[in-house]
Amino acid sequence: MLFANTSAISPKQRSTVFTRYRCVLFLASIIIVCCNAALWGQTLNAQSVDSDQSWTRSGESRDAIGTVSYVESHTKSGDRTSDTQSTMHRLADGRYEISLESSQETVRINSSTVRTVTRTYTANANGGKKLVQVTEEETHFLPGGSSKSVRTVSRADLNGNLEQVQRTIAETRRRISTDVEETKTQVLQASINGGFEAAAQIEEHRNRVGNNTEYGQTTRTLDGSGNWQVTEVRRGTIQEDGKNRTTDERVSRLDYEGNLSEVSRTVSTELENGSGQERNTTGRYSIDLPGTTRDGELHLVQRKTKIQSSGSNGQQTSVQHVEQPNPGDPRAGLRVVVISTENTRTVSSDTETTGSVQVRDANGNLDVVSVDISKSNQTNAVQVQFAPSNNSSN
Repeated sequence: MLFANTSAISPKQRSTVFTRYRCVLFLASIIIVCCNAALWGQTLNAQSVDSDQSWTRSGESRDAIGTVSYVESHTKSGDRTSDTQSTMHRLADGRYEISLESSQETVRINSSTVRTVTRTYTANANGGKKLVQVTEEETHFLPGGSSKSVRTVSRADLNGNLEQVQRTIAETRRRISTDVEETKTQVLQASINGGFEAAAQIEEHRNRVGNNTEYGQTTRTLDGSGNWQVTEVRRGTIQEDGKNRTTDERVSRLDYEGNLSEVSRTVSTELENGSGQERNTTGRYSIDLPGTTRDGELHLVQRKTKIQSSGSNGQQTSVQHVEQPNPGDPRAGLRVVVISTENTRTVSSDTETTGSVQVRDANGNLDVVSVDISKSNQTNAVQVQFAPSNNSSN
């Protein structure tokens, strides 16, 4: 395992190492479906890359529990892109058995339609793999930058038969001239009587003014009387100053008295100095401070600080510190509980990455708990623009 918490890792680093911790998170995601309307509101409008490209990445993670081997592959051919991620753990006899495998295929059906199918496998009783979930998503891009997406999740029952368990319908409306984007999402769950029934409604807005962005997300669920009730509200701002960025998000949820009250706040800063060094800091505040009772105030419960730098020889180094309160004395402030390091260098045409994780033990010592080594022949990440180019406003 390279990092103790992947939420503070850049997309580039997340794609560099597919570690055991990522597997745990991914496996949890196939058991508990979490719909995030922010993801639906993003159209694939990155810079188009027309050339075909393929790459592979492999590595091994070792800790006290055992050894995990992982492989990622990417293939792009014309309008079809395939990605596979697989993780295997080593058995006592030295053989490897699959822990988790995910394969995703994205096809551009025409100039305005994209279809993605993701299949997830785990190990079966014979050491092979079995299909446990299929997610099918089809997105239609509309004139003016709007879009409509339908995503259906099917899971295998005890007999291995796939059953549809959830459907999500998201409609995004973009007003390009005013830099406003609105997304309305319906979440439907499988009904015991057959078909689907409403489970949640999510409304999201994103408004860009100059270099700053304001966004919000409101989630509604049905109460005991069958009425829609607001259960969560997220509000945030993103302030950009050149290469520097500050994000401030607050979350309010329904309390036991039926009122919306603020339960958490997350403040992140991304800074880059003139020498190319990047410093990212994320502070998470919560109404729940471990080891204490609620007092109605938000308390700092975690701070992550990550520094990335490049050497004259092209080697890239990343060091991340995670600080949390001491459970035995929660009001004494934060202390470092995890230190993660990563070093990346280019050898010939390959990229080699080594990393380690130190975790504070019960005696207060920071001990190395895992070491990770990976190699990749990837040169540049592939970004494909599936959305039609249209600068007209709605």
